[in-house]
Amino acid sequence: MKNRMLLSLMLLGLIGFLSYRDHSLPLQTQDSRWQKINRAGVKLSAWQGPWSCVYDLEQHLLWEVKTNDESIHDGDWTYSWFIAQQGQANSGDCYFEQARCDTTDLINRSNQTQLCGVQGWRLPTQAELTALLQHHDRVGQVHVATDYFLHLKHGDYWTSNANQPLSGIYQHLKQGAIAINMSQGSVVTLPYRNAAFVMLVSDVNPKGINTTVHSPQNRVH
Repeated sequence: MKNRMLLSLMLLGLIGFLSYRDHSLPLQTQDSRWQKINRAGVKLSAWQGPWSCVYDLEQHLLWEVKTNDESIHDGDWTYSWFIAQQGQANSGDCYFEQARCDTTDLINRSNQTQLCGVQGWRLPTQAELTALLQHHDRVGQVHVATDYFLHLKHGDYWTSNANQPLSGIYQHLKQGAIAINMSQGSVVTLPYRNAAFVMLVSDVNPKGINTTVHSPQNRVH
């Protein structure tokens, strides 16, 4: 009798958990979607490290991986939105610039050093960054494949989508850019002057990547 009651309680708990989950995001995908790339642009196996980038075989994009070593790519650094003389320069916080930081600073440094052996680093579009969002069962972590994308923060990440109308307390500033909150999956429009996080992306494929081995149909729903 006790065993039957215990089993019933466990089933009720499981049903409640499944009902609570936000099914607006896809489930965490299989490892076959992601390819680790080291700083020199060499492919690594899923069990190797360290890695500096992750190649997304579904989107065919190379993503910057953040660090926690106070280098250029440290995940704690924030940036104001500034691209091609548009936006607000030098209103973020980092240690690798004498002045404060903006998105162009990180893009230029990443291209100069050829992070993961490539150039062409840029801000992701809203669609590209949103495509990384997914469910997992790791409470308190951001909604991405955390085994691959390290040191991401519970906060807003800039996209390249600019010239967006501002509202509310920011309305007097007229325009800003879209950011994605990686812990909530929400979309916000922020003034260019705001300090937000950044994860860069490149369209340039690292050497040895086979872009035909994965398609969106492989995603787990």
